[in-house]
Amino acid sequence: MTTSKMTTITNVEFGKMINAASAMLAANAEKINKLNVFPVPDGDTGTNMSLSMASGAQYERDALDTNIGALSKATAKGLLMGARGNSGVILSQIFRGFSNSMAEKETLSARDLADAMMEAAKIAYKSVMKPTEGTILTVIREAASQANKTAEKTDDVVAVMKDTSEAAQKALDSTPDLLPVLKEVGVVDSGGQGLVFVLDAFYQVLAGTFDEDNIKAPDNAELDQMVEELHAGAQANSDLNPDDIKYGYCTEIMVEIGKGTTVDQKFDYQKFYDHLAKIGDSLLVINDDDIVKVHVHTEDPGNVIHWGTEFGSLVKVKVDNMRDQQQAVIDEQRRQDEAANLAAKENRPAPKVAVIAVAAGDGIAKLFKSLGVYTVISGGQTMNPSTADIVKAIEESKAKAAVILPNNSNIFMAAKQSIDLAKVPVKVVESRTVQQGLSAMLGYNPDGSVDDNAEEMSAMLSEVKSGQITQAVRDTTLDGREIKNGDWLGMVDGKIVTTGKKMLAVAEEITDGMLDEDSEIVTVIYGDGAKTADAEKLLEKVTADRDDLETEIHNGGQPLYPFLISVE
Repeated sequence: MTTSKMTTITNVEFGKMINAASAMLAANAEKINKLNVFPVPDGDTGTNMSLSMASGAQYERDALDTNIGALSKATAKGLLMGARGNSGVILSQIFRGFSNSMAEKETLSARDLADAMMEAAKIAYKSVMKPTEGTILTVIREAASQANKTAEKTDDVVAVMKDTSEAAQKALDSTPDLLPVLKEVGVVDSGGQGLVFVLDAFYQVLAGTFDEDNIKAPDNAELDQMVEELHAGAQANSDLNPDDIKYGYCTEIMVEIGKGTTVDQKFDYQKFYDHLAKIGDSLLVINDDDIVKVHVHTEDPGNVIHWGTEFGSLVKVKVDNMRDQQQAVIDEQRRQDEAANLAAKENRPAPKVAVIAVAAGDGIAKLFKSLGVYTVISGGQTMNPSTADIVKAIEESKAKAAVILPNNSNIFMAAKQSIDLAKVPVKVVESRTVQQGLSAMLGYNPDGSVDDNAEEMSAMLSEVKSGQITQAVRDTTLDGREIKNGDWLGMVDGKIVTTGKKMLAVAEEITDGMLDEDSEIVTVIYGDGAKTADAEKLLEKVTADRDDLETEIHNGGQPLYPFLISVE
């Protein structure tokens, strides 16, 4: 089919493109979910991208300004607030790049469209500390590169978008060659597939071939129902020597760009970032047109401060000696009885530092609250909360500061985005499992500062080994291991270490492997598909020759994972 030439994208086409992308992701969410590398029943990339894009589309539809600059800004804001999971966060950063490039524009030319793609790729790469090729990043980079090449030859936006979409598909097809685990399992990158659907929707709208009757964007009621269904399914180390800390000063500055008498350089993000990356780690640099915020661990906070003054006026400076903080942690007694009592009260006073945890299962939620967690957001493996969900929980706590326990690595990026959106100081303790989150709470001090709590709770993460039992949802081969649909999978710290036909046998094998001479406590949290008797039988077997081990059993009520096992 030959499409007519188009040289300008108006606000009408732009709105259709955004809503078509949302519809396309919603229609193909399950297909994207099935590309999950692990054959476990919690692949949720498609769901996350669909809900994130739906939020962006809703903001676009609600925007009062109708020029493209305003519509793109509204879309980016909606994606930021609705971002779920790492894939949703990266998608939000792609649209942040679009918005940066489209600011103040009434319409878009072919050149404008290509520039927006280039800026989208640039911002997406900056959003990830260690970019990995063979992912959505590869797809947006290759798509943007082709958009730029085509825009140099034609002013036809349809031609630019066609080539962009085809380049994205080609890049997606190459992801297994760039990421060995994808080739082994026989899938393409799930986030990249989601982006291909977005760009294909853009092209179909411009070419006039998008079928609105067969692919309809979900309305608010449908989105609310999706979220409800997903939620229903989801229903510091004291041994650390302060002298071992490489970079001792946690340094934060905020600079008003281009203001003041000390300005010596025009702000360039990459130059600004690269200098700081050479003098520390744990670096985070976030900026808009007026302000740049910096967080870095360094041995030379003076260098960081001076660097900031070369680009503008200092609005905020904060330096903490992490070695002194760690020494204080070593000497400090943990107090948590009062926190548990407060959590049980209906009208709880606002805490000094509220801990917000993400978890699935009523029993697990009760465990977290008994340890002092103020709010448990329902979700985790089968439902990643959005950035807006996390910000709402922080605001409703009315606390002076907050610590977030994601309990899932796919929630890290959304949790970190809440740092800049919340009105109070926020720290994210990167707990990858429920077991790590529970262990982290042993380091929580309700009377401590948010920084002290974050340091202490983070240090507790390494004190526990996390085991999970679930069932494979498809045939695959991973790490040389053949896995059949229905096999029981035994995972330790996120890695599949054994499979089998009997749940208890697999659970016994991974628990045995987690135990060593230093092990003191084994805890089994059983959920859907297991009973108290199963947990008792498991512990009876693994402790038969280990009289020195303490054991605990809890009914977590978590879906999909009959056993969560921790060894401390």
